Amino acid sequence: MAIVPHTHPPTHALDPTIAPPEPGFRWECRVYPGQLALISQVRTDMCTDLNRLVALPEEAREEMVLCASEMFANACDHSRSGHDPDGRVVRTLEAPVPGLVRVSIIDDGARTDTTVDSLPRVPRRRTRKDWEEAERGRGLLMVGHLASRWGFRPVLDFPFCEGLGTVIWAEFTLPALANGGVR
Repeated sequence: MAIVPHTHPPTHALDPTIAPPEPGFRWECRVYPGQLALISQVRTDMCTDLNRLVALPEEAREEMVLCASEMFANACDHSRSGHDPDGRVVRTLEAPVPGLVRVSIIDDGARTDTTVDSLPRVPRRRTRKDWEEAERGRGLLMVGHLASRWGFRPVLDFPFCEGLGTVIWAEFTLPALANGGVR
């Protein structure tokens, strides 16, 4: 049973002339099929949504887009979202307080076709040589480097709901946006 809604992704047309409420602004969430081929769409949508932040430096935008696409790829690769034909991934974006933007990715939950733990983790037990030769495992390390904070939690924090989905989030502290900056 998937926790993420199984509907077609909505078409989002944000009107940049409408000023969102502040603080605590949330963009409309975006729902995607759990397919790695959609990373370019995730990036495009993220750029479109971030265009509402008038004072956002280009470098910060690029870092946020990169982190969102990495978290999306992890959800597709390591959860049911990318392994179930009806799998979905939800991306949320919010500015809970002035100067802070949080992007979250919500997956369909733990895979049942593997015994490997699918929780988001940065590989820790690697030698320098292991890191040099590794073809995978750097994405969350990058998210941890670019974001001010990041983490994950279950979609529902009840013992009997374990495995129904994971929310991975990254926060970006942006002093340029502390005085509003959302249009």
